[in-house]
Amino acid sequence: MIQLKSMLTCIDNSGAALVECAMVIGQKRHAGVGDRIVVVVQKQRNISTEGMAGLSASSKVKRGDIRQAVVVRTRYPVQRKDGSVLRFGDNACVLISKAGDPVGTRVSGVVGQELRRKKWSKILSMATMKA
Repeated sequence: MIQLKSMLTCIDNSGAALVECAMVIGQKRHAGVGDRIVVVVQKQRNISTEGMAGLSASSKVKRGDIRQAVVVRTRYPVQRKDGSVLRFGDNACVLISKAGDPVGTRVSGVVGQELRRKKWSKILSMATMKA
């Protein structure tokens, strides 16, 4: 469950490494997998490790920017309809624009299959692994 002041890793190539939840969009107290949140970028990704391809991608987001994001992984267990329980090792998100399009072009790491039910198929298609 993601709430105010929760720290999340950003797993896309938008340039943000660590973000902090500032608000959960909607009338819920906390956010789960597939929910939209407002985040503040706390730490940028290191430009030198990504090479020239990362140079243009990392300029999309700077430290202190306020953006919207979609939660793709939570440490809190998620109960599925078939009875299985899913729990990830960390909290992670993907930055999106106000229109709902992802800011980055790639998603590294595992994302929850619950995104399909919440109509985030663009993020699912960019992800390398789905759980």
